[in-house]
Amino acid sequence: MRDMLGREEVISVEKALQLVLSNISPVSPPEKKLSIEDSYKRILSRDIFSPEDLPQFARSTVDGFAVNSSDTFGATETFPAYLNVAGEISMGIMPAFDLKKGEAAKIATGGMLPKGADSVVMVEHVQHIDARMIEVMKPVAPCENVIMAGEDIRKNDLIFMKGHRLRPQDIGALAGLGITEVLVFERPKVSIISTGDEIVPANCPVNLGQIRDVNSFNLAGLIAEAGGDPVKRGIFRDDYNVLRKVIEESLRDSEMVLITGGSSVGTKDMTAKLINDIGEPGVLFHGVSIKPGKPMIGGIINNKPLFGLPGHPAAITVCFEQFIEPVLGRLSGLAENVFRDRKRIVIAKISKNVSSSSGREDHIRVSLEEREGEIWALPILGKSGLITTLTKADGIVVIPLRKLGLEQGETVEVRLF
Repeated sequence: MRDMLGREEVISVEKALQLVLSNISPVSPPEKKLSIEDSYKRILSRDIFSPEDLPQFARSTVDGFAVNSSDTFGATETFPAYLNVAGEISMGIMPAFDLKKGEAAKIATGGMLPKGADSVVMVEHVQHIDARMIEVMKPVAPCENVIMAGEDIRKNDLIFMKGHRLRPQDIGALAGLGITEVLVFERPKVSIISTGDEIVPANCPVNLGQIRDVNSFNLAGLIAEAGGDPVKRGIFRDDYNVLRKVIEESLRDSEMVLITGGSSVGTKDMTAKLINDIGEPGVLFHGVSIKPGKPMIGGIINNKPLFGLPGHPAAITVCFEQFIEPVLGRLSGLAENVFRDRKRIVIAKISKNVSSSSGREDHIRVSLEEREGEIWALPILGKSGLITTLTKADGIVVIPLRKLGLEQGETVEVRLF
């Protein structure tokens, strides 16, 4: 079998992706300083070390009484430990007194332990004898019900490494340490070039034979979610000179260029020729053993990746996940993490038989449904040009290259959108 350019065979997804990644020379993206409020999902350009301990003092995790744990050893309901109440600890200030042996201090959750205390007895395990004395009916161990100074983070600890994508909990940790600004990588610009004489803008009426632009909107959202900065260049007719000009302009101010439509074999297929004509090394592959998305083109010009994407919406989404998102991660400065996407996978049973041809990787859109406590994946069958095969789907099931299909009831992994 020969591929789109006359070569012997279309290549696998893994080999195609590796071809692109191995031909991109490492370039550190520009960095900028942002407030932490504006840094959600941004990628750190520097390691961050803690400027202080967190917390800076030992504090209670429960409402109760701060004690020296040794004063409670052996305490039971029948033989409680009797302690004098030295006072009450106010929230947000340092205690004005130290605990002596045989003393306790009333404390609320988050309160600072006074000197002489190393644990807190929960209020449920205390009985009041009077205003000045309590009996403790359960012993506590040292540091029980207490977060010690520096127990969460110690001063000079490496908190986050360069290349880490900041999550909400990360921003919270930075705020807790008083770090209100961070250095992050700039988001790589990704140009979207829509081609096709039949494509019209979404806000225009259509004549018979025309279709509104769907793909640039889908791609822009995918790029933004993956940490890129989408730049929609517009819709261009299938003209060599017109397309060459916009591709060259895009290469000057973008880190990646995506060309939708024009990747299928035909008289108007110019994407591969344009990539080869504009710069080196040019086209790296044309045709991949994947469905949908087989006609995809991948290339490099002056260390910048270009992809020629099929015109069908489902194919674009599949190709984005398999090729563009990993390359975008590399361009973003994102550190590699093999476990990053595992949380996006749901284990389910396939609801019906699905056939597949050997020699290609099939990506089946599915919706999820719960039946009697089990999760089932329902194939959404239809041509890759139908946008509803995506809008009705929760994710994708991948049938590997050499597998001939799936049997009803077979356990599958669903990659969630």
